[in-house]
Amino acid sequence: MATGADHGLKKVVWQRLKETIIADCKKSEVWKILILDPFTTKLLSSCCKMSDLMSEGITIVEDLYKNREPVPEMKAIYFMSPTTKCVNAFIDDFKIKPKYKAAYVYFTDYCPDELFNSMKQNCAKYIRVCKEINISFLPQEAQVFTLDNPGAFRSIYRTQSEDKGKTLETIADQIVTLCATLDEYPGVRYKNHSNMENSKILAELVDNKLARHYELDDSGSGKKKAKTQAQLLIVERGFDPVSPILHELTYQAMTYDLIPIQNNTYKYKEKDGSEKEAVLNEEDVLWVQLRHMHIADVSVQIRKLVKEMSAKTKQPDSKTTISGLNQLMKKMPAFRKQKTQKAVHLHLAEDCMKIFTDKVEKLCKAEQDLAVGSDVDGVKVKDAMRTLLPVLLHPYSTYDKIRAVLLYIFSLNGTTEENLNKLIQHVKIEADREFIMNWKELGVPIISAPLMPTSLFSRKPSRRDRSQEETYNLSRWTPVIKDVMEDAVENKLDIKEWPHQSECPAAWNGSGAVSARQKHKGAQDDRRGGARLIIFILGGMCYSEMRCAYQVTQSVKSCEVIIGSTHIVTPSSLLEDIQALSKGPVETFTIDERSNA
Repeated sequence: MATGADHGLKKVVWQRLKETIIADCKKSEVWKILILDPFTTKLLSSCCKMSDLMSEGITIVEDLYKNREPVPEMKAIYFMSPTTKCVNAFIDDFKIKPKYKAAYVYFTDYCPDELFNSMKQNCAKYIRVCKEINISFLPQEAQVFTLDNPGAFRSIYRTQSEDKGKTLETIADQIVTLCATLDEYPGVRYKNHSNMENSKILAELVDNKLARHYELDDSGSGKKKAKTQAQLLIVERGFDPVSPILHELTYQAMTYDLIPIQNNTYKYKEKDGSEKEAVLNEEDVLWVQLRHMHIADVSVQIRKLVKEMSAKTKQPDSKTTISGLNQLMKKMPAFRKQKTQKAVHLHLAEDCMKIFTDKVEKLCKAEQDLAVGSDVDGVKVKDAMRTLLPVLLHPYSTYDKIRAVLLYIFSLNGTTEENLNKLIQHVKIEADREFIMNWKELGVPIISAPLMPTSLFSRKPSRRDRSQEETYNLSRWTPVIKDVMEDAVENKLDIKEWPHQSECPAAWNGSGAVSARQKHKGAQDDRRGGARLIIFILGGMCYSEMRCAYQVTQSVKSCEVIIGSTHIVTPSSLLEDIQALSKGPVETFTIDERSNA
């Protein structure tokens, strides 16, 4: 099975870096130093290893902001964001006494003229190359990208935000670099919603910037790039408030919700008391294989794999020859790695199951009934309060109760102020009512207005019928984005709900849509010949939404779905972000300040 680094976004990004930065460096025989800012450090480590860099002739990797020893006989490669802080740090390396023989400078994105002129003025004679390579996003997984900008949430949704416009501009620039890296010039659509104007503004910005990018990019050839068979759909977080709040029981989503994972690192204790840690990324083939499965299937699968491995390592005596032993010895590192991976996931699945059994199982039934609007037997929930009450009376954590109250409110499209006050008192969050109230900043109705005529947009979206799909009783909810992905691929998106900012060629409506449900055999990368659907969720995406991109790609074959956002959210991180919206100005990150993080 191919890992994320072998195909998909990570491979595309690494290829692009090799064709630009590495190719230029190879023209010179001397081994070089690579100098990175915090964002480009994350970018490189997301798609390659140190050994990959060394094999390309890069022997030292340094931090742009740290104090570094001068190496005047060596040439240095600077890969950095086009920010004032980065450019000033670069100038300091050459202004008085040059630290290096020469500099090859690569920016992740367009470098403003004033910064470029400042570099030219102070150290032009040392600069051998200065290029903008258009990659200011992180390839998180094979089909997932982020803009590494969690601070954008507060900047966009905080009341009276002063930097919202600038943040949306930055996000649009970053999305353009994603399209450029994929060599796509997509048609752009957005979710039309009276309470969510940001997606429309962002769609307009992205479309204009894409047009400018491809005009500049192809000016030399005299031929302007035409729209490709790709669609970019832009939605806001408030469009589906349910998915990031529910307790999810698929492996990856459950892990990040229930286990304290920091920097994708899982820490656990062995039986002998020794502490271990494992990174959950696409280098771990087993993680890729299991991450979208239901936890019940994961537990079965891991035990099965452990049994298989035990059987493989035991060879009958008659086969134990010298050459057989040699072969076994050669395989041992791979065996060790597999064994370690299985041990990690055995621990992790057990940890998830323990928390599920102890704290979450009964809660999930109520959550699913509120989210779906009916019980396991398909009987409609007539009184949502009767579903919520047992949760409030049980000694669950305050966070879990807040999540249940939110699902109750979402299920009703808002509740009365009197009812809401009672719920807030019951959960004892009078001092922290922002956890609930601030959802209105995202355009989600919290207080219902019974005297107002029902607006077209306050009605719940009609959902695809999934009654025939096999699901676990506690996993009946499907993220709304999956409906959108499937409708987009089948060309069924309502034009009023999803207006075109610009259209892609009609071919999207023809061959791609016709073959969307024809399952055919073929290599995983065969679908590269088909169309691409890029989904961008402004304000954070959750793991269950990421999973949908893979599921739809897998079932459709003729279209690759790529999903991205400003950042990835877990239920607790989203609630903290929501609460902080009314806490007044906070330190936020835009691309200009990201390098300070």
